[in-house]
Amino acid sequence: MQTIIRSSLNRHKYFIQLLSASGLAQRTQSYHRTRYMDVTDQLKQADKNRKKGPSQKLRGNPRDEPRIRISKSLSWLLRHGAKTAGLNMREDGYAEVSQVLSNPMFRDVNFSQLQEIVTRDQKQRFHLLLESRSPGSVSDIWWIRANQGHSLKMVTLDMQNIKSALDIPLAVHGTSLAAWEFIATQGLSKMKRNHIHLAQGIPGDIVISGMRNSSQILIFVDVQKALDAGIPFYLSANGVVLTEGDEGFLSPTYFQRVEFAKDRSPVAGWEGAGPVVPRELPAQPSQSIQGLAVAEVYSSASEPS
Repeated sequence: MQTIIRSSLNRHKYFIQLLSASGLAQRTQSYHRTRYMDVTDQLKQADKNRKKGPSQKLRGNPRDEPRIRISKSLSWLLRHGAKTAGLNMREDGYAEVSQVLSNPMFRDVNFSQLQEIVTRDQKQRFHLLLESRSPGSVSDIWWIRANQGHSLKMVTLDMQNIKSALDIPLAVHGTSLAAWEFIATQGLSKMKRNHIHLAQGIPGDIVISGMRNSSQILIFVDVQKALDAGIPFYLSANGVVLTEGDEGFLSPTYFQRVEFAKDRSPVAGWEGAGPVVPRELPAQPSQSIQGLAVAEVYSSASEPS
């Protein structure tokens, strides 16, 4: 199950406690009453040693809250900009927190603030990991990664294979009317990303989808038909359905139904066999859906939030 790691420092020993994604909302409410993790000595020192000076501008709309702009900047760095920014990144997508905070964009961000952004993110975009530097070492190190959405070819995420359409309630992509004109003929494109992104639900479903409220078109994908054709599907750590498609595209052949998001009426010519009803998952979920929590959908023509 998707987990958030918290730890407390007690006589130089870390005790790791796992918190399920289902308890995220409750933990978020009590965040300011209880600290999740104490900052390691290394990160405390990194904060002290950080060079003074003006910060590089954060990404996003200047009118947005600082927390949102920091999150967007962090998404860009960990998904797309590591090479450009000179950030060392492991093959599994993790980068040292101390290096991330050394980036000029985050000059005014400390580790405690970073923790808050990670743990309060409803879409679970990021994951913090605490590891020992080496076996028997008393020095630990914090790592952070984006759970999905990478365009960096060097990153190979620990995704779970979706073996059957029964493993997920449904798969849907939200997009704009303008983008739909292209998608209707060419299919969904991964563009510069490593995968095409699909959600397991839409706003209002039991599944928290993370779909943009601005989505105008809903494209429901026939996952089983695509699987039978040899197109692989995966589940990311935060519950997003991912596929590479066929040479980067998922053909309209695999579109089960297309609807207008506003009133859920079908787009002419794309009615399919009727409304797509989410499948009921088994009482004991298979391994491939253990991480079901949050899915995030981007328009194929938009920048990730």
